[in-house]
Amino acid sequence: MTHNQPMKLHTVSPSQGIQWVRLGIKTFIRQPLALGGLFFLFMGAVSVLSMVPVLGSALSLLILPAASLGLINAARLASTGQFPLPKTLVTAFTAGPAKRNAMLQLGVLYTAAFLGVIGITMLIDGGQFAGLYMLGEPLTEGMASDASFGTALWVGLLLYIPMAVVFWHAPALVFWHDVSPGKSLFFSAMACWNNKGAMTMFILAWMGIITFSSLVVSVIAGLLGSVAVINMLLMPATMVLAAMFFASIYFTYQDSFQGTHVVDTTA
Repeated sequence: MTHNQPMKLHTVSPSQGIQWVRLGIKTFIRQPLALGGLFFLFMGAVSVLSMVPVLGSALSLLILPAASLGLINAARLASTGQFPLPKTLVTAFTAGPAKRNAMLQLGVLYTAAFLGVIGITMLIDGGQFAGLYMLGEPLTEGMASDASFGTALWVGLLLYIPMAVVFWHAPALVFWHDVSPGKSLFFSAMACWNNKGAMTMFILAWMGIITFSSLVVSVIAGLLGSVAVINMLLMPATMVLAAMFFASIYFTYQDSFQGTHVVDTTA
């Protein structure tokens, strides 16, 4: 049973962005097996869906907001000392038809927006980047040296950034505050803009952590003189960092809206 509360935008200082990162890492350390396991399940589900040509990629995009909500809810539970169970990942689908349908509508909007971005890259490189991302086609030497492919890659990234801002808080707003999918995009964008200083610090901090972690893995591999070590360490390190990142997203939401300390029995 979820108890929704009134939602109001809240502005924080830029330094709070660093605190969000710290809280995400601290929360993961508190429940590493639960949060790491849930993220592994999340990635496994996306990978299985992506194996289905064309349709699988679209389905993985469709459920991404709902799955993200599950990971954010897991971080919420872990931050209060509770142990998030595997069913937490499907919270959006088990909280009743109204919330399930709203989250699927948000998924449709996300899918449409993402495919729109992919469509623009197709106009630039003739579908090379789209084939790589959506169809799982291998990256060839010819593609890597093709200027149009590089342009499509950067254009896709630059277009995805505002899209990510618009959808950043949307799953939480739809689920915990019963905001309509369309309005959730507006309020998400407004919250990110109001806290652009904190969000910038948040992203920069994570970029620094990821870069530093990559360097550590590279140094260890260099000392041992083995490329296999990189492959052995890189995957678990990436999974841990990604799980920590998703945990920290909950705190960006919690501080960006007043009345977000939602109490429920969903686990």
